[in-house]
Amino acid sequence: MVLREQLLENNKRQTCMDEKTIVRAGYDAIAAKYLKTRSEDSEDVQLLQELVQRLPKGAKVLDAGCGAGVPVTRYLIKFFDVTGVDFAEEQIRLARQLVPGAHFLCQDITQLTLADNFFDAICSYYAIIHIPRQEHKELLLNFQRMLKPPGLALLCLGADDLEKDIHVYHGTRMYWSHYDTETNLNLVKECGFAIIWSKVVADSTSPGASHLFVLAQKDCA
Repeated sequence: MVLREQLLENNKRQTCMDEKTIVRAGYDAIAAKYLKTRSEDSEDVQLLQELVQRLPKGAKVLDAGCGAGVPVTRYLIKFFDVTGVDFAEEQIRLARQLVPGAHFLCQDITQLTLADNFFDAICSYYAIIHIPRQEHKELLLNFQRMLKPPGLALLCLGADDLEKDIHVYHGTRMYWSHYDTETNLNLVKECGFAIIWSKVVADSTSPGASHLFVLAQKDCA
């Protein structure tokens, strides 16, 4: 029985690694092309004003899954001390070039070991939806750990139920996995956050697609 459980766990880890390899390789391959699709005028990027209105200038903000740093990190750096993290090397190379005022780490956001109670806010756009959904709870708990109380989290999550999907995206293979809106809202609460607001927003880079955006606060109770 123990051996069988170990084999199942090993298979599960290998599957997650394979799926993350698809995402990493995909975003490295389309880095320049994807960058051209992003706009600071889109509705999703305008939601960043919520952080500007609620945080003091110079606050420490983590951009988890920052990609090439445009437009999200570039917007945030106007107001805050920003650390961007992404595991796609070409994306980070571009980010360091395009947003030289920010700090960048080339790491998997599910493996971050940054200090407890360190950031005033964590922002994550179009990254969590590419992570196997069985890892989402652990990721959100880690975000909660890294936030100072009562820190803010502005998160892009799935709006519908999708256990696993792999298809061509901007000319390369890409992987998605996420829960539906209600499950995600409950999950955010279970991970120690109080939800300030949530809304479904159209994806500016994929016509017809939409995602759940949530602004939440670290629950100090």
